[in-house]
Amino acid sequence: MGEIVGCGLVSHVPTVMLPLETRLELNEGKEISLVPGFHRLKREIFDVLKPDAVIVFDTHWFTTVEFVVTAHERRAGKYTSGELPRGMSQVPYDMKGDPELAGLIAEEVTRHGTRCTAIDDPSLPIEYATVNVNHYLDGGEAWLSIGVCQTGETADFLRVGAGVGAAIARSGRRVVLLASGSMSHRFWPLSELPKHEASDPIHIRTPEARAADLERIGWFEAGDHARVIDTMDAFMAFGPEGRFGHYLMMVGAVGGRDCKGRGRRFSDYENATGTSQVHVWFDRPEGGWTAAA
Repeated sequence: MGEIVGCGLVSHVPTVMLPLETRLELNEGKEISLVPGFHRLKREIFDVLKPDAVIVFDTHWFTTVEFVVTAHERRAGKYTSGELPRGMSQVPYDMKGDPELAGLIAEEVTRHGTRCTAIDDPSLPIEYATVNVNHYLDGGEAWLSIGVCQTGETADFLRVGAGVGAAIARSGRRVVLLASGSMSHRFWPLSELPKHEASDPIHIRTPEARAADLERIGWFEAGDHARVIDTMDAFMAFGPEGRFGHYLMMVGAVGGRDCKGRGRRFSDYENATGTSQVHVWFDRPEGGWTAAA
């Protein structure tokens, strides 16, 4: 019997891939908290749990007519971002895959009512929402990515998560889930960006977006995932990255509205050119997660 041994909402912001001196220059001489947060996650969580596999719900991988999960034996190469090639260029990556787990995910997600396909095409692009997180947390386990279907809605994302949870239970694997993306996600206009590059959350695009993010972080810390899910329509006004599908798939795999897992922050709540960034980890509750439907 497989199990989800832990899960987290993590930032993949490109700033984490910049040299330290550049990070300090952008952030008024201070290190952003996300990088030491990644080091803490690796040391305190990943090196302790030693999972068999990590599944990344990747907000930079957009699909349209179905959900897709990577099914490669291995993904390896060098990554250059089309969005930010100056900051992310020729980044090496080498990730073992798990085709059997990917096949179970596609089968169970589809059985739960939302079409999903496992793809092992060697030319399938990889996105930095996976590469940047893997760069800090990889420990030799298998890494799979699941894209965010841009036509998906809250109920679709939750069904995908339930299917992922059922697939893991069948797999015999010990798995970590990572929701890779931000909360509110609106950028400043290009002409104003240079004034808002520091990590201080005062630079989040609007005070209302900042308040909505912090409210939900409080619910994460209280284990009140039902309230996060029930207020998704209101949160959509602040443009959560990937329609917050990364979080919804993650929480759908560990019980959805019934999940009581309490969040622990592994970083500050930070700004990145108007968007919100934070690492929040959810430990497996004593007695286990609520079973996927």
